[in-house]
Amino acid sequence: MIQYFPLLESQGITCTLSPLFESDYLKRKFAGRAGNIGEALHSFPRRILAILQASRWDAVVIQYDLLPYLPEFLELSLRVRRIPYIYDYDDAIFHYYDLHRSSIVRFLLGNKIRNVIKGAHAVLAGSPYLVDYARAVNRNVEWSPTCVDIARFRPRVWDNSSNKPFTIGWIGAPSSVHLAAEAIPAIRELARRIPVRLVYVGSGPVSYDGFHPEIRDWSEATEVEEMLQFDVGIMPMPDEPWMRGKCAFKLIQYMACGLPVVASPVGMNLNVVTAGDNGFLASLPSQWVEALETLASDVALRRKMGAKGRLRVERDFTSAIGGAKLLDAVKMAIGRQSNTP
Repeated sequence: MIQYFPLLESQGITCTLSPLFESDYLKRKFAGRAGNIGEALHSFPRRILAILQASRWDAVVIQYDLLPYLPEFLELSLRVRRIPYIYDYDDAIFHYYDLHRSSIVRFLLGNKIRNVIKGAHAVLAGSPYLVDYARAVNRNVEWSPTCVDIARFRPRVWDNSSNKPFTIGWIGAPSSVHLAAEAIPAIRELARRIPVRLVYVGSGPVSYDGFHPEIRDWSEATEVEEMLQFDVGIMPMPDEPWMRGKCAFKLIQYMACGLPVVASPVGMNLNVVTAGDNGFLASLPSQWVEALETLASDVALRRKMGAKGRLRVERDFTSAIGGAKLLDAVKMAIGRQSNTP
């Protein structure tokens, strides 16, 4: 969201950021360390106070929900006070509740996100799966994909050297690194045939029965440089409800760096990857092996697919595009009443 602030402010819209959690808590959470429940709950009064004071704003943008695992009383308070809000989401957050293992959570909160979306003046959804869910209860829904600053994500410069190991890269958080394991059987098989490096950025410590990825710490300052060392970026994941709502951010990052990609044919991945053009889609281990081996053996193909991927990002996934969609949603929310069926 922050990447869009300069555009909004250039249009006379002043932006106030009001995060729920403190940065230190989030750093521990995304590093895979247990969060302090007391610290998390301490942030709730601050959020409640912010919403009680929301009349000072012309509109509110909500990402996810205002208070997780509690009913939508804060969102309802905005509606009662006629303060327009835009709902922006890039995960199937509703599955936190409607597919929760606890029947009590499903009963009490199963329709929470649906109700929040229904009351929104505009909805920005990051994938077709999320768009379809939102359009069931709100007509004013716009597909707004995850975007990147293409001035910062520059394309890789390829060389024709054949004496370097083929580098397979993955970027993400410790909470999602388990998804990368789906590609490990194929990577093991490929490593028996050719020299292979597997590099994880942001995963934290992980290994697979003697097969050790090279681990790199993630930071905003270094993430692009790390990805520019990849020969291919991968995004494996199972075909499950939560994954169908994912917005292919990894693929968009790789492609912005001019890399070919190999991904599971799930959710938004199907909309980002054109098989055989900017990358490959793979479900079975044999398909992963074939895709990776094809790229490993052909630098010219990597360069060609990477260039196609970069063009796709420039066309559909830039900060300018995402910012324009947000700007339109804000203007619409300020100028119109709720647009529910």
